[in-house]
Amino acid sequence: MGGRFLSIGECMVELSQADDGHLRKGFAGDTFNTAWYARACLPADWSIDYFTALGDDAMSDEMSAFIGAAGIGTASIRRLRGKTPGLYMINLKDGERSFSYWRDSSAARQLAADGDALRAAIEASDVLYFSGITLAILPREDAFTLLAELRRAKAIGKLVAFDPNLRPRLWSSLDAMHTMIAEGGRASTLVMPSFDDEAMHFGDDSIAATIRRYRQYGASMIVVKNGADGATIGDGTDETLVPAVKVGKIIDTTSAGDSFNGAFLAHYLQHRDAVAAAAFAAKIAAKVIQEYGALVSPEKLKAIR
Repeated sequence: MGGRFLSIGECMVELSQADDGHLRKGFAGDTFNTAWYARACLPADWSIDYFTALGDDAMSDEMSAFIGAAGIGTASIRRLRGKTPGLYMINLKDGERSFSYWRDSSAARQLAADGDALRAAIEASDVLYFSGITLAILPREDAFTLLAELRRAKAIGKLVAFDPNLRPRLWSSLDAMHTMIAEGGRASTLVMPSFDDEAMHFGDDSIAATIRRYRQYGASMIVVKNGADGATIGDGTDETLVPAVKVGKIIDTTSAGDSFNGAFLAHYLQHRDAVAAAAFAAKIAAKVIQEYGALVSPEKLKAIR
């Protein structure tokens, strides 16, 4: 049986480098990327919806149409007068990326301002996904509104998945980031951190320490991504390392973690086997980093099993 998957966050206008030195326009953002890969990997009896806020300009119209054309539901997207989407540009060097952002006036910063609309979307869904970036872009009061609704969903047995996706530049201080990421962990069933970020910004000296910390917050399963060293699953009784899939040449690591998350969730929701889900997600992520851009066509992923 299928269900309803709701991803909550910000989709942005993406400018990436084209081969001729020009810039290519697209649409992407961490939680949207995860929704994209979940849609690519889940059967048709699962619906994927995106919860965000957009403006009333032509670019917002184009973005909404793009999301819908990808098979991701747009009915829960709020449209705000006078607002626009955020924008970012990818800078690539030797397959690694850095970003420049223009998002201060993004409509998505108000995605949780209407608590009734947020609650209705969450109540209509079986699986919820959000990230540290989702929390970081919101006014503090709205972030707590979102967290309260997610804790409520968790309490009645819904799967709440969280990628901390630590981005200190988005937070007013490291203390604010630490506090809100901990609250995100408490609202979640499943946490999917990246070890290099956790080691740098929380001081974790091992993957076991990362797993232990998020379990102390209250998550029942933690999947720690560690790049080429694979992913470790901690479920309270054991820790299992799932190797990464080696690739000959890395083209672009944009969305490597997001694609892993989407593929993992898609497989896990169907089979409830976290180890098999991580192995499948590793294959998807390996394909994604051999392509340009955040969003790889589902057609290129179909052969992966």
